[in-house]
Amino acid sequence: MRASTTPPMRAGLIRASLRRPGFAAALIHRLSGLALALFLPMHFIALGTALQGADRLESFLGLTQNGFVRTAEWGLVCALAVHMALGLRVLAIEWLRYRERTALVVSGCLATAFAVGLLFLLSGA
Repeated sequence: MRASTTPPMRAGLIRASLRRPGFAAALIHRLSGLALALFLPMHFIALGTALQGADRLESFLGLTQNGFVRTAEWGLVCALAVHMALGLRVLAIEWLRYRERTALVVSGCLATAFAVGLLFLLSGA
């Protein structure tokens, strides 16, 4: 009787696929989308306070002066840029049948996204 139900050859293929840049790109794309989805309730709360008047919105926005919130905003901008860049990569694969140099494209997407995040951080917003 075998200890594992997965054949050894198939288990090796699964582990090999985890090391591919396309798998990493898909995982990062999904995680950034999840981060953006988790942000949505806070965004809707901010919009709701704006509807209640300028004073309520101003008091809510006063919370954003916290260092933790500023760091979270930077992470949100990076997540948005990563999600957009990797989404454009997916569109290029689907529409243009572009599959060459995957590692280079994924690295470029991530570098671009973190450059956008760095610009946000340095702008003092």
